[in-house]
Amino acid sequence: MCTHTLTGHSDGVKSVLISPDGQTLISGGEDGTIKLWQLHTGELLRTLTGHTYGVKSLAISPNGQTLVSGGGDGTIKLWKLPAAELIRTLIAGYSRLDSGWMPVAISPDGQIVASHSSSYSQTIKLWQLDTGDLIGTLTGHAGSVKSFAFSPDGQTLASDGADNTIRLWHLNTEEQINTLAGHTGGIYSIAISPDGQTLVSGGVDQVLKIWNLHTGKLVRTLSGHSYSVNSVVISPNGQLLASGGYDGIIKVRQLATGKRLQIFSGHSGSVNSVAVSPDAQILVSASADKTIKIWQIAP
Repeated sequence: MCTHTLTGHSDGVKSVLISPDGQTLISGGEDGTIKLWQLHTGELLRTLTGHTYGVKSLAISPNGQTLVSGGGDGTIKLWKLPAAELIRTLIAGYSRLDSGWMPVAISPDGQIVASHSSSYSQTIKLWQLDTGDLIGTLTGHAGSVKSFAFSPDGQTLASDGADNTIRLWHLNTEEQINTLAGHTGGIYSIAISPDGQTLVSGGVDQVLKIWNLHTGKLVRTLSGHSYSVNSVVISPNGQLLASGGYDGIIKVRQLATGKRLQIFSGHSGSVNSVAVSPDAQILVSASADKTIKIWQIAP
């Protein structure tokens, strides 16, 4: 059930997340703004400006005090929360003419930011969050990188991309430790379970794939979306898997079995991003239709 529809972005909404304390919803839009909303009421709290092109992705530190945004203007911006002050801007070497993607992620210890450099170089950059220093680069993808996921222990970074693969990297050595292949099209989104056992991926081929993170073996393939899968997320309690697609549909499943629990429809455009609250009772979705919807997940 949709409890709120949030309007305020003047263009499509590309990314959405929920703060670790479950109180704040944060959205990033193609209009170049970041908006902070009260999750339970839908009240707009603040609008952050600074990017000169669309905000493509968002990540938040585990303590909820630092927000990272990746923009089509080629910059990564670090913001202090709840003050919403700009801390620093990092030049990622990205161009708005690339592919429209600018993924960012924060390590579980809140120390490292991962970003994609450019679809032309296929390079992943690692930054020290508190200093803004570039501390590492990872190269191996044969196409642009679409999203990242850190393992809960912070030892492994997973990346996916237009080359139809997921690559696993050991952060301490910066070495690639595995390649997961099985998708027949570019991969748009990945997520790792809180116990570090499972990785989920979705992309152009319209399916979700569930992998054993440690062995790299494919566990299960789930179908159901009629167009590309744009976003996948695992609930913080590790019980639920949610996916949003170009078909405008959101599906909620049991992670362990793949059983479909709920289907949410109501967006008039592509669902670009989904997020689940810490208590796994609320799902939020961001869409190309310029809206964010808040949904109640059935118990």
